[in-house]
Parts: sequence; C-alpha cells; structure tokens
Amino acid sequence: MTSAQASGQLIGRQDETRRIDELTGAARAGRGGALVLRGEAGIGKSALLDGAVRAAAGFGVVRACGSQYESELPFAALHQLCVPILPHLAELPARQGEILRNAFGLSTGAPDVLRIGAAALELLSCATRERPLLCLIDDCHWLDTASAKVLAFLARRVGCESVAMVFAARLPHAAGELDDLPGLFVGGLGDADARAFLAARSHVTLDEQVRQRIMAEARGNPLALLELPRAGGFAPPDASSVPSRIERSFRDRLSGLSDGARSLLTVASADPIGDPGLLWPAARRLGLDIRAAGADATATGLIEFSTRVSFCHPLARSAVYRAAAAEERRTAHRALAEVTDPVTDPDRRAWHRAQASTGPDDEVAAELERSATRAETRGGVAAAAAFLERAAELSLDGAARTERTLAAVRAKLDAGINGTAAELLTTVENAALDEYQRARVDLLRGQIAFVSHNDGHGPVFMLRAAQRLAGLDPEWSRECFLDALEMSLVVGRATGVMDMVLAAARSASPAPRSPDVLDALIRLESDGHRAGVPLLRSALDGEGTPLWTRRPALAVLLASELWDPLTHAAITEWLMKTGRESGSPLLLRLGLAQTTSCAVLSGDLGQAMEAVAEEEAIADAIDAPPVTYHRLQLAAMRGRREEALELFETVTAAAGERGAGQLIANTDWAAALLHNGLAEYPAALAAARRATAHGDLFLAGISLPELVEAAVRCGEPDAAATALESLTERTAASGTSSGLGIAAYARGLVTGVEDHYREAIEYLEESPMVPYRARAHLLYGEWLRREGRRRDCRPHLRTAHELLSGAGVEAFARRAADELRATGEKAQGRSGAAYDRLTAQEVYIARLVTTGATSKEVAARLFLSPRTIDAHLRNIFRKLGISSRRQLRDHPGLGG
Repeated sequence: MTSAQASGQLIGRQDETRRIDELTGAARAGRGGALVLRGEAGIGKSALLDGAVRAAAGFGVVRACGSQYESELPFAALHQLCVPILPHLAELPARQGEILRNAFGLSTGAPDVLRIGAAALELLSCATRERPLLCLIDDCHWLDTASAKVLAFLARRVGCESVAMVFAARLPHAAGELDDLPGLFVGGLGDADARAFLAARSHVTLDEQVRQRIMAEARGNPLALLELPRAGGFAPPDASSVPSRIERSFRDRLSGLSDGARSLLTVASADPIGDPGLLWPAARRLGLDIRAAGADATATGLIEFSTRVSFCHPLARSAVYRAAAAEERRTAHRALAEVTDPVTDPDRRAWHRAQASTGPDDEVAAELERSATRAETRGGVAAAAAFLERAAELSLDGAARTERTLAAVRAKLDAGINGTAAELLTTVENAALDEYQRARVDLLRGQIAFVSHNDGHGPVFMLRAAQRLAGLDPEWSRECFLDALEMSLVVGRATGVMDMVLAAARSASPAPRSPDVLDALIRLESDGHRAGVPLLRSALDGEGTPLWTRRPALAVLLASELWDPLTHAAITEWLMKTGRESGSPLLLRLGLAQTTSCAVLSGDLGQAMEAVAEEEAIADAIDAPPVTYHRLQLAAMRGRREEALELFETVTAAAGERGAGQLIANTDWAAALLHNGLAEYPAALAAARRATAHGDLFLAGISLPELVEAAVRCGEPDAAATALESLTERTAASGTSSGLGIAAYARGLVTGVEDHYREAIEYLEESPMVPYRARAHLLYGEWLRREGRRRDCRPHLRTAHELLSGAGVEAFARRAADELRATGEKAQGRSGAAYDRLTAQEVYIARLVTTGATSKEVAARLFLSPRTIDAHLRNIFRKLGISSRRQLRDHPGLGG
C-alpha cells in the first residue's frame, strides 16, 4: 500500500493513534513497551504501523514482516528486524554476539537457545544508546515459531529500555506467542469516517446508491473501500468475508495482463524476502522480457519494484500466488531455487526445490533433511520439524519416509507442537512397520499423551513399547519402563504410574547387569525398605556412571527416599552445571527447582528465593508455566499462613485440572508442614494423612514426621505409632544421620522417652537439614518444659529459636518464642533478613551483586537488560535504606 493510502487510512483512527503515541512517548522517556494490533485483513493495521513512524520523530526504526512462505525458516523475521542494527553486534559480550551469529546463520555452531532472547535484547539496548528505537512487526500470524518466541520475550522485557514495539496480527488467526501482550482490536470505520475515507480516496464518480452499497459491503474495512469501487460497485451480492472479496479484487487486476507480467508477478509472490537479487536472475532464467513485464506488473498497482520488491498488501501477494496454476508456481520456485546460493542460503534453496517438486524426489528429501539438521543446531526446532515433514512427503523410499516422519514427530514434540505431532504420527499407522518402529510409535504416542492435558494414556503406550521390545531388545525394553517413570516425574503426573510400571516390569526380561534400578524398585515394593534400599543405593550410584546423568528426575526421587541430602545436593550440582553448559531449559529448571528444595531443607531460604526467581525467569523466557512444587516447599517452611494457603489453593486447583496427583501430594506435605509450624494440629493431621495415603516415594516418607507430630498433639496415639513404625523402617534401612535423627525425635514424641530426643539432637548435629535440627531442639525443649524442668529446657528453646529465626522459618520460630515466654524468658528479637522486604527476583539480584556480579552478568542470568537490573537495584536500595553496591555487600541480612 502506498504512503498516501496509508495516510488516508488514518481517518477515524484517533483511539488507535493515541495508544501508539502513548507507547512511543513512554519509550522516549525510557519506559519501553509493546502493543499488538489485531484485526481482519485490510482493516488498516499496516497503515497504523506507518503512522507510528510519523509519531516517533527522532526514533530509529526497524521493521520485520512475517511471511506465509517463510514461516518454516528459523529466526527469519528476527534476523529481518535486526539487520539494520547488526553493526552493534561488536558492542555485545563475545558470547552473546556469537549466539546471535549462530541463530542468524552468520557462523556455525549450536547456540544457547535460551539466551538468544537475552542477546537480542542487549542488541536493542545497544542501539538505543544513539536514539530511541521503534520496532514494527507486521503479519505476525505468519512469523516463524523461533522468531515469535524471541520477539514475545523482547516485548516482555523492554520496560526499562527506550524501545517501542508495535505488532500487527490478522484475525481470526491466533497471534500465538503474542497473545499475552497488551493488545488493541482494530475494527471497521464508522459510517461517517467510511464516507469521508471513500470520498478522499476513490477516483471513481459514484452515485449515492452505489456509495451506500459499497459501504454496506465493506463494513468499514478501509482496503475494501479502496478496492470495491474498481468494480463500479455493481458486483453481485456476496456472502463471503471481506478479505476474500478483497483478494478477488486483487486477482481481477491480473486479467488482461501479458503472460510475461503474470509470470513475473508469480515469481515475486513465491519469493517471500522480496530480494531483487533473486527476482531478476530468476526472471531472466525464465526468458522474460524484464523491462516490458515489469512495466505491465507495476501498472496493476499490485507491486512496487525498488530496493525491495513489495506488494501493496499481503493479500495481494496471496492473490497472485493462488491465481497462478500449480505448474506456474512450481516453475517459479524452480527458477528461484536455481538462482539461490547453495552455500550461503542452502535452506531457502532446499525449500524452493521442495515447492517445485511434482512428486517424490529422494534427492530433494535428503537436502531437506540436511536443512532440518542445520535448523536444529541453530535452535529452530519447529523449522527442523517442518523440513522433516516435507522431506517425508517427498520420500520415494518407504522406509526413509517412515524414518523421516518419526523424526518429524520427535522434532514437533521437542518444539511443543503436540497436536500436529499427534496428527502426523497417524500417517504411519498403516505403514509396513517392523516391531522396532511400532515400539517407537508407541513411545511417541506415550510422550504426546504425557504432555497433553486430560490424557492418561501415556504410561499405557510406553509400557506397550516395552513389551514389544521384550524379546527383541531386552535392554531397550527395560529402558522404556524407566522412560515412563522419568516422563511422569518430569511432567508432574507420577501418581499411580509407579504401580503400573512395576506391575508390568515383573515379567520383563532380566537386566543384562542385574540388579538395575528397575530390579531395585520391584524389590522395594515387594519386600520393603530393608531389602530394597541397598539395591536402590547401588542403582543410584551406578557403575562409574551415576543414575542422574541419565534419569535426573528419578535419581532425585530416589536420593530423597533414601533421606540422603548429600547425594541430593550432588545431583543438584550436576543438574546446574550441565544445564548451564548445555543451555537446556529442562535440565536448568529441574536443577533450580532442586536447588530450592535443598536450600529449603537446609534452611537457606534466601538461596531458595534466588533459585525460584531464576526458574521463573527461564519459564517466562521460554513461555512456559513455572515449576510449582519447590515454591510450595519454600512457602511451607517460611510459615506465612495467608501467603502459603493462597499458593496452596491456586496450585491445587491447577493440579486438579491437569490431573497432576503428584503435585496435589506435594501440596498436602507442604500443608502438613505449615500447619505443624503454626500449631494448627488437626489441619496438619488431615493434610499429612492425605500426603501419605498413596505411598509415593519421597512424599510419603517426608510427610511421616509431620503425621507423627500432628497425631500426638491431636491425641491419636495409634495413628502416631503406625506412622512411626513406617518412618523407622525407612530411615533405619537408609542409615543416614538425617533420617535417623528425624525418626528419633518422632519416637520421642510417641514414647516420651528423654533419650530419644537426645539421640535425635546427636544425629542431627551431623545433618545439613538445619530446620529439622532446630525442630529436634524445639520438641525436646517443649517436652522438658512440660516435665517442669524450666532450667533444662531454656538452652534448647533458645537454640531452636536462634536457628529457626535466623533461617526465616517463621512459624516454628514463633512456637519456640512462645515456649520461651512460658518459661519466663523473652526470646531475642530477630533483626530480619533483607529478603523479608524484597521480592524473590530482588533477592536474587541483591545476592548476586553481593558476590561482585555486574549488572550485565546479573542480566544474563535473568534474561533481562542491564538497565532493568539497575532499575531493580534502585528499588532494592530504597527498600533496604542504602544507596550503593558497597553498602549492599556489607548488609547483614542477605545471608542464609
């Protein structure tokens, strides 16, 4: 669309213009933001983008546009947006510069996908040092998946930058990754504005009846108001949508064109990047008279040939492409493929070759498969899936077609395109598959079911795969059983899966190196902890290769079941190291969740809050919901009643919708811990009973001490004794100081024998689980006071209060303080850790800064810009009553 048309379309757009003016005005003042314009085709979104340029005087302007024919190429739109500011790459830290070069195909190597957004944010930030920046992204419904994720990431993080981002997306198409951003619906013009627009833009003399008919058909759509008068307003009544009629209007302009002009327009429509360096060589290869064909094509008003080849509207490109016969489109793609450099742009060449194919072509399929590999190494998993899917379609060899289809399903799963993955998997159901391939199909079906809401068939499919492989590959068969367990733990839907797996695994072929972890779990279930724990320990440690390097979620569960905080910490350290080195969001988020759990159990709630903040930042960066169970543990140990109960309620509701029984069990354990701390024993007893009901590994065990204490306080000795018996069996078999100490104080509660409390304190002196050590002192002190031994109880109550208040375990600390007051002694007030006044993200930033980290280093961890970190630091200084980083480093309240 021409500039004059765009200007004319701003008639009647006062509200939209005001919103854009507010956005650019805020960005000029250093408060960046984003706005998504949504509306039907032709409604004037592109004109509003052009209007934003006029409103942003003094801004640098960068543009990108999604393309229907380029939506499979990874980071195509992001690269288009960043090209004008790529000279600033040199100003980025070396690692960030390399990440963007890899993503854009400017260098080779696998990028750290999670940090592409952070690197792009830093690039935008560098560009704003000269002047504010306006980013305009049109046709967002056609953005490639990788670009859409990064652009949404940027839009959520430019709040402290002089950056305004305006997106335009067509309805009814979904804007996908942009759906959560601030949006504005762009509707049709009102009658008065439509009449004014039509009068200003139409060069056709219209009588009033025709004008009324056009306005009625256009329904306020500005592009329709421009196009319908070309038909004189006498088109027959049409019930189709306005965009469809507009597209037909564009197609009507092709009638009477020379064959050369039509061919030139078809080639231009098939090239989504609008590069004259490709269009003219392709036209020459087709033998077109470029001068004559170009003049005729330009005269239609559909296209403009300049430094870029641009259609007047995306619907015009679509109309031209669809108007061409299938063979004409293939011819255009073939010519474009022949003039596309196979060295510098092999993926675009492969895609054009694929579009030019009339049938199966193994050579093109192999080229697409190579493109898929390149796309995956650049972080374009969705693009890899698209290349593989097309490669499968073009595969003449049936076996190769099946393999490529299964690979495409795997890639779509990795990209989170689960619905399409399921549909694609059905295409191989009737193929001639061998048992190995059928097992792979079942595994993929199971994985799709596990990540799909309200689909409980994941274990069934994965166990069927294991049974298929039992006679063919016993080792792989046993791995399938463990795959089902690991997957259930990763997605938080493990309740009941362990029972299903172990029931089926009893008939599995023996392990090649028996006993393995599957044998250990079967022995644990059938013969109890005394028989099963030694095998679990052996399986966890492995033979030179610990279990957690292959099954990290299962390894965490087993270490916790063994009451082994040292192994738990070792697994967590491995997860964090491997996650940071590989950039794997899955490993890093699991590592951060376990960092929180370790920190909660050891009483370092500041570190726990730090890990929660980083995990939430990563979840936001990849547009995924944050992990929840570690936040439950932190809230429960901290002991703030209203805050914790609100979180429990939210998590329970969400878990119920997803069928995540394991998450509900986590909530029950957390509730039991919270209510015991608050001395609300009936509520604690009810929650602990729920938490232990299903016998889940770790959760049942860690909930037993809560059940014993609550049952004793509620006067239910039989329930307490039964829970103690189960707890004793587990901890005696494990033999760790932590487990033995916790079991000893639970025994003291049931028996009232002083030596049991003393034994607990002795064991827990060697344990890193500080809150539980403090609870041993608290329970012993409470018992001594009830025995009338005030002098003896005070040292234990003081120790408990100091440990608990120092760690921020507030509810249990208040219990200790109340007990001290009952002895006539006032507990020493706690000055308060700094994190009491800070958000989790601010705690994270403050603690990193105290280690000497720069704003850039902190920004890289949280996927924010350094300016945003500086803004957070100002808030931290204000809340803590300080004014410098030096004072922050010296602040006494930022330790554990």
